[in-house]
Amino acid sequence: MKKKLLTSFLLSTVVLAQGAGLVSVQADSTDDKIAAQDSKINNLTSQQQAAQAQVDEIQGQVSAIQTEKDKLQAENDKLTEESAKLASEIEELSKNIVARNESLANQARSAQTSGTATSYINTIINSKSVTEAISRVSAMSEIVAANNKMLEQQKTDKEAIAEKQVANNEAINTVIANQQTLADNEKALTTKQAELKAAQLSLAAEKASAEGEKNALLEQKAAAQKAAEEAAAKEAAYKAEEAAKAQAIQASGNTDLAAQVQAVNNGGSQAVAAPSVTVSQPSTYSAPAAPAATSRPVYSSNASSYPVGQCTWGAKTLAPWAGDYWGNGAQWGASAAAAGFRTGSTPQVGAIISWNDGGYGHVAVVTAVQSASSIQVSEANYAGNQSIGNYRGWFNPAAAGQGSFTYIYPN
Repeated sequence: MKKKLLTSFLLSTVVLAQGAGLVSVQADSTDDKIAAQDSKINNLTSQQQAAQAQVDEIQGQVSAIQTEKDKLQAENDKLTEESAKLASEIEELSKNIVARNESLANQARSAQTSGTATSYINTIINSKSVTEAISRVSAMSEIVAANNKMLEQQKTDKEAIAEKQVANNEAINTVIANQQTLADNEKALTTKQAELKAAQLSLAAEKASAEGEKNALLEQKAAAQKAAEEAAAKEAAYKAEEAAKAQAIQASGNTDLAAQVQAVNNGGSQAVAAPSVTVSQPSTYSAPAAPAATSRPVYSSNASSYPVGQCTWGAKTLAPWAGDYWGNGAQWGASAAAAGFRTGSTPQVGAIISWNDGGYGHVAVVTAVQSASSIQVSEANYAGNQSIGNYRGWFNPAAAGQGSFTYIYPN
């Protein structure tokens, strides 16, 4: 009996010992699993936070670019409206100034022919009475006063037109600069939006619990990353192309009218800088004789007041005598007339041709003339070419589809 009890006790001791060992092993295994799971959760949380931070960062960049786009577009809309208003006011002032110039010139010629002092004396002598003499002298005094008032108004209008031209040019230049920034931002926005899509899919994959769903998202993420890389490559190519264009445009500015005319005479098309030569017409066409010189403002000889690559910049480069703040191409005719330059409808080598299409218009410089309906010009910003060159050969300015036109003569 004692032997059985001892055996049972020993067996119980062994079982308990083994059970304790099993409990200890099982506890250790569970703790490890919990720790591993915690580590996995922490890793997933960290990955999700990193992915979310990337999404937030790119989303912020996209929002910033979009905000700048909206701001620039709003500024452009406002400036374009202001420019149109200024252009209308400049044109009206120009008409008044030109009309007064003509009236004052006629009166000056009349005074030179008859002599103002002699006219006063003859008026008094030929009067039948003192009353009539006083009346006539009074009338002449009123004419003189009116002329003085006209001169004062002319001075005021010229000051006003100069101020408006500067303001208009600043508005135009800002709009063009904003348009370039908008074009650059459009490329950057496309790239950032593609990057954002890839980042969002990466975040979704990190959060996915089902294996199948995760694999599908990872495939979409890979495609989105490839699209983002392609967008970035396109943006880089765009920037390189823009830089090359800017360099070519700047290089084309190292030319002058003589070089462009020489290129025409040599049968060239897109002209480059060449030594100075005597400007002559490559035909027997006769240009109108220039009248006596008129007093005009003195302008700078560089084209820095106009945006590089625009038609106005090209015209100013080839015709340094042109004004510094004549606005868009369509406004050059009115601005030149107000400044005292001759304008007309007959082509002449060295003259500026200004087209008015009801919008921005266009300007170029005449380099060759065969007839009124057959000329050659050098210009910038024509058919996508912003460098200065001869892109049309012989053509009819009236059939160019750019609206009505006028020539501005340098003499």
